[in-house]
Amino acid sequence: MADEGNIISNLNLAPESNGEDTSPVAGVISQYVKDLSVENPNAPQSFQWQDPPQVDIQFNIGATPVEGEVHEVELKLVVTAKAQAGTAYVVDLAYCGLVGMRHLEEPQMHAFLYSEAPRILFPFARRILADAVRDAGYAPLMLDPIDFNGLYLQQLAAQAEAATANPVGNA
Repeated sequence: MADEGNIISNLNLAPESNGEDTSPVAGVISQYVKDLSVENPNAPQSFQWQDPPQVDIQFNIGATPVEGEVHEVELKLVVTAKAQAGTAYVVDLAYCGLVGMRHLEEPQMHAFLYSEAPRILFPFARRILADAVRDAGYAPLMLDPIDFNGLYLQQLAAQAEAATANPVGNA
């Protein structure tokens, strides 16, 4: 008769025989503001402007190795609000996270650094931007969510298309 009362023992979840953990793992170790700049060049006159400013948002993602299995992922956001009379405000934020990865293949590491880690960091950077704009005297700026995975897949597809259109050696 099978041991039906001890199902977990039948899952073979025991660690490797040498005790080494070889499971793939990735996660954010810590998060921090690396650089934050708020410019309010036309205050207090800009508070009286009647036309709503046009807001331009630019972002970039960078990743650099720190040490061993640790990388720094930087989410760079620049928000510029301009009206007919001039620039209302500029907020420049570099929000970073230290990311640890172990036992991942290179494609999975790349995807985590440029897609998943920015997705995790973005809500915190969004709040910092909203607070910075509010503290500059304007209504808080609430950025829409960004589909980092979709953008990452688009970037990979564009790179693959460029490689197909321009194979190495046909320069």
